Amino acid sequence: MESKVCYVCGKENLSKNEIGLTRKLLNRNTKRFFCLSCLAEYLEVDTEFLLEKVEEFKTQGCTLF
Repeated sequence: MESKVCYVCGKENLSKNEIGLTRKLLNRNTKRFFCLSCLAEYLEVDTEFLLEKVEEFKTQGCTLF
């Protein structure tokens, strides 16, 4: 599997959570991924909110994480 890089800042080796969150919130089939910080800025929320969403989605059984 190729290493995913943040589309905005270029951060390398994005985590499974960052990749999953980009897919869940933006587009399941995207080729452009965001790190947590850039995704938070893009969505105009804070990173804590996104981390809470990750846990919520995992609890719901989402397979993207």
